Amino acid sequence: MSSESIDKIITNEEFLPLVQKASLEFFKIYNFFLSDSPEFTKKFYSNLMNEADHFEMFLDDHGARQNKAWTFFAELVASVRNFAIASFQLKHLIDRYPDYNTGESENEKSEFLAEANKTLDFFNESIKSLFKTADAEAKSLNFVITKDKLSSEEFKEVAVNKRLPHNADEEIVRDEEERILELSRKYRKVTKIFREENLGKKRAVSELLDLIPLKIDEKKAQKIKNMVHSVQSDYDTYVKNTSVEKTNEHLKKLRGFISLPLHLMEMVRWLSHFYERHEDEIRKGEVKGKIASIIDKNLLLDRIVNFALYYSDRYLQKGNAIAEKILTSYVKNIKYELPVPHPVGFHARPATYISLIVNEHGTDVYLVIDSQRFNAKSVLSIMEAGGLIADKGLKSVVFEGDKRVLDDIKILSEYNYCEECDIPRELNYVRILRNIA
Repeated sequence: MSSESIDKIITNEEFLPLVQKASLEFFKIYNFFLSDSPEFTKKFYSNLMNEADHFEMFLDDHGARQNKAWTFFAELVASVRNFAIASFQLKHLIDRYPDYNTGESENEKSEFLAEANKTLDFFNESIKSLFKTADAEAKSLNFVITKDKLSSEEFKEVAVNKRLPHNADEEIVRDEEERILELSRKYRKVTKIFREENLGKKRAVSELLDLIPLKIDEKKAQKIKNMVHSVQSDYDTYVKNTSVEKTNEHLKKLRGFISLPLHLMEMVRWLSHFYERHEDEIRKGEVKGKIASIIDKNLLLDRIVNFALYYSDRYLQKGNAIAEKILTSYVKNIKYELPVPHPVGFHARPATYISLIVNEHGTDVYLVIDSQRFNAKSVLSIMEAGGLIADKGLKSVVFEGDKRVLDDIKILSEYNYCEECDIPRELNYVRILRNIA
């Protein structure tokens, strides 16, 4: 398209036949919404995403958002697209959920699916309301929407109950073990963000307004989603269809706990985008106020926080436990004999620092006294060991576990577990974790 055609100004009368033609497929979907008992399949939401996207681009190309008469209509179309994307992600999760090897109880499965379907119902009602308003706005702009509607046959999905045999050659990946360890560590970083930010907590309506955009917004949701996507990419590149995947039950489970938060965080991204862009308490303006009046703000925030973020955290934490098992299964255990903190032994402060180090790495480490093993992830367990050490009058003890973790505990011991000084620069992450705690 030449610069001359871009700069040309057209009248509303000239624009009307163009927009009426461009809106045909978009409003056929609206008419499908109005039909008796429409079936909303993943294919339907995919079609809605594409048509809303194409129509939105048409309106943007013609400057509709910068035109006083058309800006509200253009925002309505963009809002339909936002909810269509969120609906597609959620419908995909609902359809694929039985295939994810979550190991959840029947009650947990029923609870998730009930909340997921409740959320999808809210999305459908929101899309319908936005469409209805777009219909009314179209009439006020003097263009007539089509009365045609799409057939449910166009969105019908064939149930797949037969699969080809799994006989693809098992791929051999170089440095397989290190790749698995790295993706497990990357997964744990995502769970750490959720834990530190306390994003997985269910909240009352009165608390929701304080969360978005102050604690979670479109950018942060996108960042977290990208981190999870990076783990999935590593898994599919280096683990999927390998011999180790077929023999390691933990790896098979982890893949499901990657996909679930991935799609949920994509939902959070688009719903946060809508909320930040259109809720009038964040951005003022007549059009923003009109959009905000269509969608129930409290319901929207509730579904972002008490469904998408809550279950993202739930499945990340379940996946984190599996990632720790994977890390532990691949580490090579060693033993270090290290001095006891002086003058008062393993009381709360040194026990806390050791626990922070071990939990940060995610592998099992034990403090060993004779035949007794004390879990170094637990402050209370270390302090219990401290009592026994004091009774025996020991000056040194044995730590057993992953060399990477023991190396950091050794550095801590060289500074007398920071009894008289601050945490050394080499263990800066411990200082950060201490301050968060």
